[in-house]
Amino acid sequence: MHVRSLLLAAALFLLPATVFAQVRIKDIADVEGIRENQLVGYGLVVGLNGTGDRLDNAVFTRQSLIGMLERLGVNTRDQESKLQTKNVAAVMVTANLPAFARGGSRIDVNVSALGDAKDLTGGTLLVTPLLGADGEVYSVAQGALATGAISARGAASSVTRNVPTSARIANGATVEKEVPFQLGSKAQLRLGLRNPDLTTARRMASVINAALGGGIASARDPRTVALDLSGRDIIDTLGRIEDLRVEPDSPAVVVIDEASGIIVMGANVRVSTVAIAQGNLTIRVTETPQVSQPAPLSNGTTTTVPRTNVQVDDSSDKRLGIIKGSVTLRDLVASLNSLGIGPRDMISILQSIKAAGALQADLQVR
Repeated sequence: MHVRSLLLAAALFLLPATVFAQVRIKDIADVEGIRENQLVGYGLVVGLNGTGDRLDNAVFTRQSLIGMLERLGVNTRDQESKLQTKNVAAVMVTANLPAFARGGSRIDVNVSALGDAKDLTGGTLLVTPLLGADGEVYSVAQGALATGAISARGAASSVTRNVPTSARIANGATVEKEVPFQLGSKAQLRLGLRNPDLTTARRMASVINAALGGGIASARDPRTVALDLSGRDIIDTLGRIEDLRVEPDSPAVVVIDEASGIIVMGANVRVSTVAIAQGNLTIRVTETPQVSQPAPLSNGTTTTVPRTNVQVDDSSDKRLGIIKGSVTLRDLVASLNSLGIGPRDMISILQSIKAAGALQADLQVR
């Protein structure tokens, strides 16, 4: 058994690297038509501990409160000016309606303050219809809010963690209307790649045809793979397709975020032969004044004597580095690190290499 284990480990070690780079089709592509739908609604949150909207400033909150009370049989029109409660806040409620959500199922909702409310902690959202882009009501939300925030305030200072004016209600909405989509009756379907790439689309079509028979899949463009499932069990066939594995391809891209100093380079990035020298002139001036005191029983005065230390660093220990042509991502990073280059300097070097035409990749600066 020990010998067999060693042979198995050696076989796994010798497998091509592409085997481990393969991913499932369901992880890189979606079936077109199966998607979420965004819902939005306007509602009131009650039960706040004096942290709600100020009705003198939030006119929409006052009008919504009066309208809600009237629907419940309470007439406050004559006493409108006396409404000064701070326990009510107007909010916007948003949610995503999942594909194939059925009537009566529950979905999560997000609640955000619309007025000048300071904290929604401890509040309760009243019945709020959630509308789709077509103006129809697809869900109704209600429940206690959870902000996950801490807010403490005193006379001279305050402490706030997270965002107390944004909350969430788990399973806070009930689906009232379904979005019709009959997947089982669709003989012609399309797979949409999340990262469009012509090579990946071609490989995906080849893998599907090899597993299920020729003529089923065809790549139409870098994002779309068309499926002809005529005469097949749609659900069973899609289940088999999404579990197939394919090696996705990606373009050579270098993404730079100058604000945070983050650099992300794709595996296909290549650099032609180029020489790099990196060094800066740094001058440091340090002031260390010293106190001079007179001898005991003398008529002298205590004074401060300036002491200045000037240091000049011209980075003379830096050397010109040569990066050979067509190096890989690992070689590129190792070469730049060997020159003692930090992320900030590396950003400037990559931009200069691109300007020189030696960076064989798309450089994206954000």
